Amino acid sequence: MAKLTAEELLFRKVEEKVKKAIFEYGLIKDGDRVLIGLSGGKDSLALVDLLGRRSKIFQPRFEVVVTHIVMSNIPYRSDLEYLRGCAELHGLPFIVHETSFDASTDKRKSPCFLCSWTRRKALFEIAKQQQCNKIALGHHQDDLLETLLMNMIHQGAIGTMPPRLKMEKFAMEIIRPLCLVSEQELKQIAAWRGYQKQIKNCPYESGSSRSDIKEVLARLEEINPEARYSLWKSMSNIQAEYLPHKIM
Repeated sequence: MAKLTAEELLFRKVEEKVKKAIFEYGLIKDGDRVLIGLSGGKDSLALVDLLGRRSKIFQPRFEVVVTHIVMSNIPYRSDLEYLRGCAELHGLPFIVHETSFDASTDKRKSPCFLCSWTRRKALFEIAKQQQCNKIALGHHQDDLLETLLMNMIHQGAIGTMPPRLKMEKFAMEIIRPLCLVSEQELKQIAAWRGYQKQIKNCPYESGSSRSDIKEVLARLEEINPEARYSLWKSMSNIQAEYLPHKIM
């Protein structure tokens, strides 16, 4: 029996993390039909690979549909044939949907928010059309931890993007199967699998503070190599009796 390479061992490790997330957080059940939002970045490409493979395994039994949303008013060029090939490699249907947003309609909201919400609405519409009951997004553990820190610093609230979020208004669930996978692991998988980088040129991206928070998370891991796991654990280990309580 041939010995597995370091890359193959890593991929299996990540597959186990996805399996753990699916069962621990109840992300996918028998009979589910899951829509993957494929942006073309390493995270969503890995998600197509991982869920495409997982859908061929006996438990749970589920179907996968892949969609790519083109935002026509942003200079973002994707190789649609490459993305289609990534879906078809696993025998998955691939849908291209074009939409746009007008940043001048609501000056209170950032263009990034408006763009994200427009994409999200399009995902709900496509999911309904394709009879999907769940939408899978490629957010990884770093994304969730960075959001936790951003909410604490900027909003004064403890919260993040949960692994599973029920959207009652749309009768839909958003799931994040990569929630236990680190960004570094996905970078290594992308290099090994040879994911093709898509050209992105967003005029609004520089306005985000997420890159600063990435540095904060990296610094915390320099202080304590186990920092990410402690931060993750802290969200389900809230010791309310040791927190401030207002009496009025």
